[in-house]
Amino acid sequence: MSPHPAGGAVTARYVLRQALRRQRRPVLIGVTLLGLHQVAEALVPVAIGVIIDRAVVTGDPWALAYSVAGLAALFAVLAFAYRNGARQAFAAVEREAHLLRVEIAERALDPRGHRSGLRDGELLSVAASDAELSALVVRVAGFGVAAVTALTVAATALLVIDIPLGLGVLVGVPVLVLVLQRMAPLLSRRSTSQQEALAETTALAVDLVSGLRVLRGIGAQHHAAGRYAAASRNALAVTLRAANTKGLHLGLTTAANGLFLAAVAGVAGWLALRGRLTIGELVTVVGLAQFVAEPVQTMGWCVQLFAMARASAARVARVLGAEPLTRPGDASAPAHPDGPRLALDDVGHAGLDGVNLRVGPGEVVGVLAYEPADAEALVALLSGRVSPDACRGTVRVDGVPADDLHVDALRGTVLVEPHDVTLFEGTVAANLAAGAPADQARLHAAVRAAAAQDVVDAHPGGLDHRLVERGANLSGGQRQRLGLARALHADPPVLVLHDPTTAVDAATEAQLADGLAETRRVGPRGTLLITSSPALLRITDRVVVIADGRVAAEGPHEHLLASDARYREETLR
Repeated sequence: MSPHPAGGAVTARYVLRQALRRQRRPVLIGVTLLGLHQVAEALVPVAIGVIIDRAVVTGDPWALAYSVAGLAALFAVLAFAYRNGARQAFAAVEREAHLLRVEIAERALDPRGHRSGLRDGELLSVAASDAELSALVVRVAGFGVAAVTALTVAATALLVIDIPLGLGVLVGVPVLVLVLQRMAPLLSRRSTSQQEALAETTALAVDLVSGLRVLRGIGAQHHAAGRYAAASRNALAVTLRAANTKGLHLGLTTAANGLFLAAVAGVAGWLALRGRLTIGELVTVVGLAQFVAEPVQTMGWCVQLFAMARASAARVARVLGAEPLTRPGDASAPAHPDGPRLALDDVGHAGLDGVNLRVGPGEVVGVLAYEPADAEALVALLSGRVSPDACRGTVRVDGVPADDLHVDALRGTVLVEPHDVTLFEGTVAANLAAGAPADQARLHAAVRAAAAQDVVDAHPGGLDHRLVERGANLSGGQRQRLGLARALHADPPVLVLHDPTTAVDAATEAQLADGLAETRRVGPRGTLLITSSPALLRITDRVVVIADGRVAAEGPHEHLLASDARYREETLR
């Protein structure tokens, strides 16, 4: 799906129309077969009435035999059409939901970022729930058209039997549907509120689970549990309101169906008493009136389903139509760069103000930010998560402004590895390779450099040991070291590491620092270490100190230790 369709931004209407266009073949097949099913079902009471008048009343055994055979054939068509038509409709829903989930994932993982304003948990809810509900418009199309077909056939049969009865159905059914349709806006609002509340609860759960260790460390887990309980209660209340509205709509639909059936049956009985209808026609009219209740109820159900689909489509459109956070250019990285691999000129963002920094070929440069927020701002800036209007100055990669580089060129040159490592379900080797071709020798070299050999050796499978989602079967330090091994295996021209050893013991940290220095000083690679770890700062060529958002000092680690009291206090505490 194009994020910018012709004629305007992505809207809920566009999402629903796109779903119908993409699934037009199964929709058409499903509509045809479901319509055929409804035609056959509507003809059942007509066939029974004909059998009564032409076979039962006349006592003709041959007519009865032919009629029963014809009725059996009608039921065979009815069963075949519904089975295959419903299969097409349900399969189309699943295919469309899959396509929407893929598009949402692509948009969420776009390296340019997005301005949807949704958190990770909310994006997860949109991909898991709203995509499925939006795709229900395909089912609405199939069953809605089938219901209209059924009503048309029933009304035509009634017109043939008695014109006033047929007109009554033709007028009464649309009026009934229009009355029921009046609740559609309320259903949409309640469905929207329900999905938003559920998404907010999911987002909060994701945030709490990812930060559970920190919450336990500061003793705030009970407060966090209280927040989640409050959000869950709110989601329950909103869901109950939506359920009450849907129940009211269903109840009104059922009651209206019953009253309509009673009215038609009463008029037909009165006409039969006056001799205007035969016994067979009376049975047909009552049967059709009873049958009409089903498509009317189906149309009411379609109203509910469409309201839910439209509400969820609006949330899907919010993601798919979100503008990119950044707009990279189309320049390529120089094949033979001359000068610094990474340069920041008078850069400002959040608390940073006029920061100048250089990382040359073969250099390992450290950054010590006295305020953690300044380190976070620098990482966000270098990872491309900051829109151009939210920062100042210029970031250059191999002499080219980062904003001018094509996103693939930028990502292929600069790799930012955060300290909060994300691992995926699969083998250790698959996590380290991250989809790139790799041999065992390169993988083991990266593991040794990251001081993670003990993590691999601790399991009989070695590199083939399987990790669960987010690497939950590893400790925090093990995850960090495997994350660093993955970054070293990628061997980017410029590597930015943010506190890569916060969960590692001192001995392992020293070993890791030596492996990092040995690996990254080979060739023209540039490395930026944003950390307060003395073991990592020890291997740097120089350290840039940021205080109050500005560069306060710069020099070798040993020199700063000897000459700067605050630096000594921050690194040796």
